[in-house]
Amino acid sequence: MKILPSAARLVQLLLSARAILLGRSGDRERGDVPGWVMITLMSAVLVAALLAIAGPALEGLFNQAIDQVSP
Repeated sequence: MKILPSAARLVQLLLSARAILLGRSGDRERGDVPGWVMITLMSAVLVAALLAIAGPALEGLFNQAIDQVSP
């Protein structure tokens, strides 16, 4: 599989940021990575659920607003 130059550059930047955040002194102290992963996943699921529930209503409101603005 061939990696696009922009994707390779993004990976390089992420690895550099990780090295800066972890520190180059050899300090391997890390935070609660699984906890942050769980919070991120739960937030994404919550947004998806709200969008699924409120999506049609928001679409209707948007269409009404556009109809009122259009000449």
